Amino acid sequence: MSLCRSTSWLALLILCSLVASTANGEHHLSATYYDKTCPSAQHIVQTVMASKVTADEAIAPAMLRLFFHDCFINGCDGSVLLDSTPSIDSEKDAEPNGSLRGFDVIDEIKSQLEHACPASVSCADILALASRDAIALLGGPTWNVQLGRKDSRGADKDAAENDLPSPHANLTDLIGKFVEHGLDTKDMVALSGAHTVGTARCLHYKDRVYSGKGGADIDPAFAELRRETCQAGGDDAMAPFDEQTPMRFDNAYYKDLVARRGLLTSDQELYGCGGPLDHLVEMYSNDGEAFARDFAKAMVKMGGIAPPAEMQVEVRLKCSMVNT
Repeated sequence: MSLCRSTSWLALLILCSLVASTANGEHHLSATYYDKTCPSAQHIVQTVMASKVTADEAIAPAMLRLFFHDCFINGCDGSVLLDSTPSIDSEKDAEPNGSLRGFDVIDEIKSQLEHACPASVSCADILALASRDAIALLGGPTWNVQLGRKDSRGADKDAAENDLPSPHANLTDLIGKFVEHGLDTKDMVALSGAHTVGTARCLHYKDRVYSGKGGADIDPAFAELRRETCQAGGDDAMAPFDEQTPMRFDNAYYKDLVARRGLLTSDQELYGCGGPLDHLVEMYSNDGEAFARDFAKAMVKMGGIAPPAEMQVEVRLKCSMVNT
């Protein structure tokens, strides 16, 4: 049941007004952080990303997804990059992270940075820069990435199993997940626009196209099309979030929501209640520049989610393992 059928908009607004932003906390970040210690850092990241996305455009949404999944678990700390060891249960092994990719790209960037500026640039900052460049390479906005993050010396597989926003979530649950990190409903709607690029597996959208969950919230022709995709390929059958421009970072995602053609349950939950979120979705669907501006602002805000104060951190020399 969606929020518009279970919770009043007044309650939603009260909920959001009670949230104190924790996105920056004691996290002192700066766009000029590496200007002296590694002035070539951003150029190196941009060069590797341009090469990789030219060879395989799907690397771009994969990199953006890595950054999201990192920041939503104990802050933007590079923990999603760690491999399992006797003392670390890797977040890579959590079910929601099973289809993450792009780790090799991060490793290549890190290798070049270690050659140019040893022990200077954190893996968490590489993720932040690579996701920004990924969006720009697909025609999306760019922004000044705030830098100076450190890498955690541990991972949290349990949190990765339970705390990431689910593709099957209703609006109440989605808002709660974003609120936990100091992100408001405008941030949530803007950041969800990342789904204007990339694909999802039938496993994650079949609840919407097969069951009664969709109902009047789904275009029948779209539901039938996606059922055919699932029938042809099973749970691993891939479908684009945006059929028209699947690898172009634009505002087509919001046009699809208005047309009741959102791929995931969690996508379509953003539209249909007739309240403030509907107005925001409609604005983005009509004004791609407004979406681009708000997405960039929300990415900076999400990128400022700080790890817990007690977390042990460092600048890893290799992104998949802690320093010895």
